Amino acid sequence: MGGCEAGDAGTDPSDAEHRDDALEQALREHGLFQWLNLDIEIVEPGRVVFDLPFDEKFANLASGTVHGGVTATVIDTASGFALRSTFDDPASARLTTTDLNVRYVRPARNDLRVEAEVVRAGGSMGFTESEVTTMHDGEEKVVATGGTSYRLFRD
Repeated sequence: MGGCEAGDAGTDPSDAEHRDDALEQALREHGLFQWLNLDIEIVEPGRVVFDLPFDEKFANLASGTVHGGVTATVIDTASGFALRSTFDDPASARLTTTDLNVRYVRPARNDLRVEAEVVRAGGSMGFTESEVTTMHDGEEKVVATGGTSYRLFRD
């Protein structure tokens, strides 16, 4: 996945660390994260990685595989928080999804890992790319890839 164009050049590293901590705290308190039982693995400027433990409540009835809507939700959620990390105050950042594209590659019957990375975070629009993986036969396999665009409301 590509690099971040978030405009963090020249910032004090302690400021970036404080922003990351504030964002991680906001993530841990978010109701959707609690319901999904998402584990926060990495929160850094322009990039987040979450793990979603498999749960029967996320499974399709007939196949027992993770429902595609859940996969789309974690792509959208991770992408939004990756973009939040580009704001001066990520915990109070305001943004909204304008486009979500998901390409399903294979079904998943295990835990998911989603990585979202900012492609560009401008003044009013932001773009991300994401990849969702799972362990299959002892190997990490891609389940889905996606891209998002967001309207960013910067003060």
